[in-house]
Amino acid sequence: MKHFIMAILLLSIVLLSACNSIKVPKSTMDHKMSATPTNVIPTKSEWKIAEHPQANKNNPISIFIKDKANQPIKSFETVHEKKMHLFIVSKDLSYFSHIHPKYKGNGEFTISTTFPAGGDYKMIADVTPKGGGDSSIETHWQHVEGEPAKDEPLIPDQELTKVVDGKKVTLSFSQLTAGEALHMTYTISDAKTNQPIKNLQPYLGAMGHTVAMSADAENYLHIHPMTTEGNRPKVIFMTIFPKAGVYKVWGQFKYNGKVFTVPFVIDVPKK
Repeated sequence: MKHFIMAILLLSIVLLSACNSIKVPKSTMDHKMSATPTNVIPTKSEWKIAEHPQANKNNPISIFIKDKANQPIKSFETVHEKKMHLFIVSKDLSYFSHIHPKYKGNGEFTISTTFPAGGDYKMIADVTPKGGGDSSIETHWQHVEGEPAKDEPLIPDQELTKVVDGKKVTLSFSQLTAGEALHMTYTISDAKTNQPIKNLQPYLGAMGHTVAMSADAENYLHIHPMTTEGNRPKVIFMTIFPKAGVYKVWGQFKYNGKVFTVPFVIDVPKK
């Protein structure tokens, strides 16, 4: 059974690797590991933004989601409380944003956002057209004018413990090898008292969200947690890193009404 589960997961990665953006199937959220991605509806996209978007200014963005015939897709599923999850990362992965454009109808999503510095940004739109079993992924690179941020080299963390907003968060893995199924576990405690935090709040319909991006910004994973009853203050995710190399990982959680994001840089070895 173990080998069967791993084979199915690997097949899922292959089926979802269009444009090198990897979407972990919804079926993994509930630990139902026997299902491959179901009915991923092919999409196209058109992105409209000011010709010369500026850093530190409000920039309206419109994203049009279309079908294979280039016609607008008009109906979308609500997934984790939203019709679209939009992720924006800088080329060096120092900046990360998870936001939710508003659906205006006729395939158009809109939002305004501020880029913190000049440079290149990758935008990743995660949507599920009505009737789709798993989400479709659309990506777009955007250059933003303005003073660039200081380069931050992507160096793997020597210790996978961070303190963010008074919370101490430790990331651990059941094992860490490219191409193999693994559990990634976040353990969250109070940074001052070192006492476990047992009353995390749901964030967008789950006890946490994780996004991982390869160093070249080409491989992307959006991962939702397994069932967490009895696991708090541990939040456990299951996934596969498709290729060896350096990845940046952002875990997002909610506590006392506030969402906090914890970044880690990891080096995933070859099988």
